[in-house]
Amino acid sequence: MAEEVQVHPTADVSPGARIGVGTSIWHQAQVREGVSLGRNCIVGKGVYIDFGVQIGDRVKIQNGASIYHGATIEDGVFIGPHVCLTNDKLPRAINPDATLKRADDWQVRPVIVRFGAAIGAQSVVLPGVTVGRWAVVGSGAVVTHDVPDYGLVWGNPARLHGYACPCGHRFEAIRQENGVVQARCPQCGEEVSFSRTDWEVAQP
Repeated sequence: MAEEVQVHPTADVSPGARIGVGTSIWHQAQVREGVSLGRNCIVGKGVYIDFGVQIGDRVKIQNGASIYHGATIEDGVFIGPHVCLTNDKLPRAINPDATLKRADDWQVRPVIVRFGAAIGAQSVVLPGVTVGRWAVVGSGAVVTHDVPDYGLVWGNPARLHGYACPCGHRFEAIRQENGVVQARCPQCGEEVSFSRTDWEVAQP
């Protein structure tokens, strides 16, 4: 690992992991073999990153998060405290014949978290789910289905309640025409277009 990488003495980082320049890995975190962790990332206390997980640049993973095999996290993603990205749709400790399950007795269902998305504290993302670009998952959510780009979801199961600007505030509709809703962030003025159908699905 490069000299610019900071690893706390209590962290367990596999020599088979690739860690980008400027990344910090803090107390009691575990980073397993085959992990690719990009530049300028922050991995908090007690984080577990399973083997083969792919993580982009400038990602923040807060204390106690668990990122399991099959996950891909793109650049600029925020993973809140105690988030869990899962990978087994049909979890069992044993097979029907009561033998202990082995590595080839189940199928990995990947989780993908796209550029700039934020996953709130203690959320669970189920196997096979993609969280879109700049999406926001509210704290404590159980995400069972894909989240669209800019989607704002919360609840158990998580449901779409609107769309979030990259600055974090909720978009507001400013005009509609030809089946398109033009939305604007009241905080920063960013504008994004949505189909009228998609916009209406997200309204209370």
